[in-house]
Amino acid sequence: MLWNTGIRRVALWTIGVLAAFGSCSAALAQDATQKAEKVETIFADFNGNDYGDWKVEGSAFGDAPVKGTLPGQMQVSGFIGDGLVNSFYGGDKATGKMTSPEFQIARDYINFLIGGGGVPGVCLELVVDGEVVRKASGPNLVPGGTEALEWSSWNVADLKGKKGFFRIVDEATGGWGHINVDEISFSDKRRGFVELTRDLNVSGRYLTLPIKTGGAESWVRIECDGKVVREFTAAISSSNDEKKPGDFVSYVDMAPYRGQKIRVVVERIPADCELAPFGFEEEFHHGEVAYGEKYRPQFHFSPRVGWMNDPNGLVFHDGVYHLFYQHNPMSVNWGNMTWGHAVSPDLLHWTEVADALYPDELGTIFSGSGAVDVNNTTGFQKDPNGSAPLVFMFTYNGPSMRYGNLASQALAYSLDGGKTLVKYEGNPTIPHIVGGNRDPKIFWHDPSQKWVCALYLDGEDYALFGSKDLKKWNELCRIERLGCSECPDIFELAIDGDENNKAWVFWGGNGKYLVGDFDGREFKSRTAPLDAKWGGNDYAAQTYSDTPGRRIQFSWMQGGVYPDSPFNQQFTVPRELTLRSTADGPRLCINPVVEVETLRGNALQLQKSGSAADFTLVPQEGDSKDYELLDCEAVITLGDEPAVVELRGRKILLDPAEKKMTHDGVVAPLEVVDGNVKLRLILDRVSLEIFANDGLSQIAKCFVPEDENDAPLLRVQGAKEAKATIWPMKSVWN
Repeated sequence: MLWNTGIRRVALWTIGVLAAFGSCSAALAQDATQKAEKVETIFADFNGNDYGDWKVEGSAFGDAPVKGTLPGQMQVSGFIGDGLVNSFYGGDKATGKMTSPEFQIARDYINFLIGGGGVPGVCLELVVDGEVVRKASGPNLVPGGTEALEWSSWNVADLKGKKGFFRIVDEATGGWGHINVDEISFSDKRRGFVELTRDLNVSGRYLTLPIKTGGAESWVRIECDGKVVREFTAAISSSNDEKKPGDFVSYVDMAPYRGQKIRVVVERIPADCELAPFGFEEEFHHGEVAYGEKYRPQFHFSPRVGWMNDPNGLVFHDGVYHLFYQHNPMSVNWGNMTWGHAVSPDLLHWTEVADALYPDELGTIFSGSGAVDVNNTTGFQKDPNGSAPLVFMFTYNGPSMRYGNLASQALAYSLDGGKTLVKYEGNPTIPHIVGGNRDPKIFWHDPSQKWVCALYLDGEDYALFGSKDLKKWNELCRIERLGCSECPDIFELAIDGDENNKAWVFWGGNGKYLVGDFDGREFKSRTAPLDAKWGGNDYAAQTYSDTPGRRIQFSWMQGGVYPDSPFNQQFTVPRELTLRSTADGPRLCINPVVEVETLRGNALQLQKSGSAADFTLVPQEGDSKDYELLDCEAVITLGDEPAVVELRGRKILLDPAEKKMTHDGVVAPLEVVDGNVKLRLILDRVSLEIFANDGLSQIAKCFVPEDENDAPLLRVQGAKEAKATIWPMKSVWN
């Protein structure tokens, strides 16, 4: 139907409202339908086989509505039904005009979907009494942009009773010289977007924003004295939203602006959306401990709210482990990359504090690393009696904001033990080099008396840079074709604990690594790329700086799923890396840090039942289902055939002939030593980590637990013998 003021396409309108308004639509579908019947009249939906009574001139519009995207055009989206007006026929050079039949204006608003170019000569017009009284065009003016249609509205209450017609015009022949239009309707209600502004006095350290998970996001700016001090995308809840399990409150640190007036600007929200109140709090999440959600890891770190990925800035200072991480405090999805921050005395019991680095005009805050500037090479420490500066290098990524600056490397520092991070005023310190260069990992190389930075460049290539002060850098060497990308790390380890026999390890994002030598200028590999891990949920690992005698690592358990939760993603348990001699040369071993054992309760007294080839171990007291958090050490004696080990139903296949172990589709190499395999199994609520043969082989895997799990503590099938000790584990949150 193209022109009919008497027909209301109620069902399709309802779908459009629910999709476009997201969090602002709280009514039941039936209520929305009844409401739609009162307020919406479709004038043209452009779903027919021709333009009906519209008059078409020129070649830009063809002879019928377009079924989506035309040849040579970016993907067109946001239209409703099968078709739309799209003047990209023949490309941007084509011109033309479409004129509607005349109609009488009888409602307060005219709503429509519009996209395409915003250049002169491309527009949708309302003509009354021979004059153009309203005009609209798409948002795109420069290369790039989007072909998505979005809602717009005209208030025509002052024109009621008059007759008019629509004219869709394409007279432009350059870039973005086309227009997309769909779903023109008459209504008593605006369906476009508006900008909401609220002026607030900063009466507490944290501005609190209610977040709707799964809601439509808007761009939010916080201004102070006319300057933008924070900006991000967020789906802020409306006042009539029903709270759902995944919804949460985000805390924005406004400490630098305490006592001042700020303006919160929410761009492009649906016109009929009344946002929930904002507030201020003095304590971070009221100082309360939570972390009790159904799918919350109980001793693996996860953020209280929002999305998390790569560990960043891992540094140990004055007895405190600092854990920074990629954080989206406004959503359970990736975006708004910010450095979250938590601190711990033991790598296990974490206290989340305010986010440390926020996006600014140079871009979002991508991954990076930290260290203690013991010698004050940066000169940041002005007080001779003050503590050494903590220094941090990170990647600014402009393209993930709306500024478009290419990725570059930057510096921040802290003079109060990591409580506050200050961005260096001379950023960036390493301008863009190539591709998405990112993820700087820094360390102090004492023999050459300089800082070294490992940096991912592009493809499978990395580089090392040197600096005396972390501010001016020169390239030292390149490490190419590593077989992976992103998140480099570089460190020196003693082989078999012998301090007189050391080697350097260069590590990439997916766990590929090289064993070699580094003299402060060049890294020379002794090996081809090796594997430290084998699939599963394990990526972007980073090791701590300034932990003498230990190399401690966290890794992101990429890809975990946490239904209806206010957070998303977790880290592995903290792990210690060592180099061990093997028949093939020195190899990395990955094991849980010894601190993990402090979470063990008393070893369970076990009762064995079944046959020698298929037996179970269950607790003598209580029931297996009472134990969802476990640490298990086992020695499995194998014959010639594969064996299966199950810890609370999580199956691990041990295949001596193929020399491999398999868990949940992930395959890792496995050596059988004197007929035995040693296993360390660490089970949390939503993850299992497997360390075999003292860490030579390792798998980390997430899962969504069953509501009812009647599996025994341990079941072994096909082994000649098995010995196991099992400890229940304590939650670090209560």
